[in-house]
Amino acid sequence: MSQKTLSHTFKTQIHKLILKICHSLELPLHFNHKGPKLFTEYQRISLIILFRRSKKSLRDFIRELPEYKWVDWLGLKILPSKSTLHSWLQQIPQKTIRLFNSIILKEEMPSLMAIDATGIDSWQRSRHYEKRIGESHMPYAKLDILIDTERKLIHDHNLRMKPRHDSIGAASILRRTKLRNIKILGDKGYDSEKLHELAVKKRNILYAPVRKSSRKIPKGIHRRRCAQGDEDYPQRNTVESTIHSLKSTRVPTLKSKKHFMKKREMAWTILVYNIEKLNRLINLYKWLLTQPFWT
Repeated sequence: MSQKTLSHTFKTQIHKLILKICHSLELPLHFNHKGPKLFTEYQRISLIILFRRSKKSLRDFIRELPEYKWVDWLGLKILPSKSTLHSWLQQIPQKTIRLFNSIILKEEMPSLMAIDATGIDSWQRSRHYEKRIGESHMPYAKLDILIDTERKLIHDHNLRMKPRHDSIGAASILRRTKLRNIKILGDKGYDSEKLHELAVKKRNILYAPVRKSSRKIPKGIHRRRCAQGDEDYPQRNTVESTIHSLKSTRVPTLKSKKHFMKKREMAWTILVYNIEKLNRLINLYKWLLTQPFWT
């Protein structure tokens, strides 16, 4: 019952984006060299994305999978078990998931971006028993995201298991970015001359309001530039809306137990967010083209 073919016909825009990921990487047909080849690499990636998109438990997702058309669209001859899907989640590293995200955003050319950080619950503990044992502080993970203010797509992110200053996550993102000639908006937490220098090395510009100080003139040429203000700064609020969307509907708390699985869970969540966002944008453009004011 070995899978030997890969369908190139997409049924929906989301299906098209998944195919784009697989074809761009030129993945082998099967991810295992030895043993039974029951599932293709394309089917494995597709099922993981569908699982993360469903926001259900592994057991519920596998039980309800036969009810969806995706079984036929993916050409599944058999359905994976709960343990099989769980092992797939453990096998794909965060670096590969970041690569998937860069592929679907490859054609995006933003000019104005925004960066911000937030805390996300990373331990599922009962607030009732926290109060009973006298522990009111629940440890949380620190998430930094970089988004396009116009299309609200998340181009990069950084997740740390403990609270850290905003500038630490921003430094990782600025070093890693391949975008050029963009303006990045941040709040006062990113008021750092070193961050400005990192942005300039990548031929980008960072704007962050200068913190209050006893100095009349701030230190650093880039901080003095920011002290003059920026007309685009009000658009920074877009990143706060994106964070609210992530935390309220997609990942109110991290469900994984191990730290590396928490990072992969967040990476998959952001990938699914971008896929759904691109799908809505494409449908919106198609609807606009059918309206009478275009004729």
